[in-house]
Amino acid sequence: MRITFERTGGFAGITRKTTVDTTTLPSKEATELPLLVETADLFQLPTQILSPNPQSDRFQYRLSIEDNGKQHTITVSEAALPGTLKPLIEWLNNIAKQR
Repeated sequence: MRITFERTGGFAGITRKTTVDTTTLPSKEATELPLLVETADLFQLPTQILSPNPQSDRFQYRLSIEDNGKQHTITVSEAALPGTLKPLIEWLNNIAKQR
C-alpha cells in the first residue's frame, strides 16, 4: 500500500507532502496504516469532500492511495473532514512532520 499525502493552506500557507509505502515502513507502522485506511473506508469516499462554508486559513488535504491494483484520490477540506478519516489524516501529518 502506498499513500501520497499533501496538506496545503493554513495560516502560514506551508505545504507538507510525503509518500508512505508499507513495504518500506517499520513493521509497527506498516501494520497500523492499513487499519487506519480500512477504518476511514478511504476507497469508498468521494473524490472531493468540501465544506459548504469555505473558511480561510483552513487546511486542505489530498490523499492518493494505491493498494492491490486499486487507486483512489480524494481532496478534503479540514472543515468537512469526516470523523472516520481524522485518525488517518493525523497519522499521515505526523509522518510528514518527521521527514
